[in-house]
Amino acid sequence: MSAPTPTNPAPLRLGLRENLAQFALLVGVNALVGGMIGQERTVLPLLAEDEFGLTKFTATLTFIAAFGVVKAGTNFFAGTLSDRYGRKPVLIAGWFIGIPVPLLLMWAPTWGWVVFANVLLGINQGLTWSTTIIMKIDLVGPAKRGLAMGFNEAAGYVAVAATALATGYIAEQHGLRPAPFFLGLAFVGLGLGISTLFVRETRAFALQEAANHVTTSDELHEHLTTREIFTLTSFREKALSSASQAGLVNNLNDGLAWGLFPIFFADAGISVARIGVLAAIYPAVWGLGQLITGGLSDRIGRKPLIAGGMLVQAVAIAMIAATSGFGLWALGAALLGAGTAMVYPTLLAAIGDVAHPAWRARSVGVYRLWRDAGFAVGALLAGVVADLVSIEAAIYAVAALTALSGVLVIVRMYETHPPGPTRK
Repeated sequence: MSAPTPTNPAPLRLGLRENLAQFALLVGVNALVGGMIGQERTVLPLLAEDEFGLTKFTATLTFIAAFGVVKAGTNFFAGTLSDRYGRKPVLIAGWFIGIPVPLLLMWAPTWGWVVFANVLLGINQGLTWSTTIIMKIDLVGPAKRGLAMGFNEAAGYVAVAATALATGYIAEQHGLRPAPFFLGLAFVGLGLGISTLFVRETRAFALQEAANHVTTSDELHEHLTTREIFTLTSFREKALSSASQAGLVNNLNDGLAWGLFPIFFADAGISVARIGVLAAIYPAVWGLGQLITGGLSDRIGRKPLIAGGMLVQAVAIAMIAATSGFGLWALGAALLGAGTAMVYPTLLAAIGDVAHPAWRARSVGVYRLWRDAGFAVGALLAGVVADLVSIEAAIYAVAALTALSGVLVIVRMYETHPPGPTRK
């Protein structure tokens, strides 16, 4: 075998161990991405009523709807752009767009400025979070894809939890603005600096995997248009489309937890600091749990965790509506986090299993479009039902939709990663 030369470079090595340094760096970057959302989780729903006088739930949740719509669309384009221009430029662009977000949240004179900040946050999250996912999938190859997604999502949502907890305590001591959002300034500065100086491009890893990829379906060959990829991922391919609908409902739940739960708890007389604790429990269990569930899906398969996780979430949401008191709500939040941990990295791993490496980034983008559209659907549904009936009715409605989603996975989705020793 000839030695590597500039015209005959050594082949890239796929795998978590082989690319551990760059993988770990991307885990850290995604923690900073999660912190950008976490700065809002406790404070912003309370800010809507206390400083801007919003009393209608539908109006209050406009910031989540705006975030969800924009992030969903950006996810789609992030995959296409990263295939066309490379992963790193898209990541850096996402951080640049995030720079004004904490400043707007600190000093917004009207609620419209807060909504605009969440438009920018949606673009920031769509570009940065999507790209870190794609880059990790590029690096690790198929054998450890579930584990890789577990680490990625754990880093992001543990950061959401830690920041939600920290901002709750900061707001309790120093008020709802501006002090809690100083954390966001630190996150965006670090994220931009690390991504620019230390993150390396990973598209070549995907191209190498594509060159050696074997597919068992004529429908999933290498050369598909973006429209064909959208149709497959959204509707036609059973595993891809099942994952897309489950992702949408999962983030519908998260929109409910983000927008209505703090108000629900505040109406019961819970302090801001304790609301911060409740807001942190759910993403903390979600984030840490993915360190287990991501790798577990590589061993037992994707479908049991996805279907089971959706049903666990449905029970947890209904429990929060049906009970009262900090202890029971904390238990419900922990159960919701556990169910979400079962689902979240596993859905991404399933997309990676089925999609051809040549268009996997675009398929991930389509899946994340549907998934993050759930924020907007959840904000609209929960706001309307809460205004017309009650917060409790809105929570029960979301629980019912979540249970239905789990049943659809059981009926329609096939196993994308069969367990066994032959799986390489």
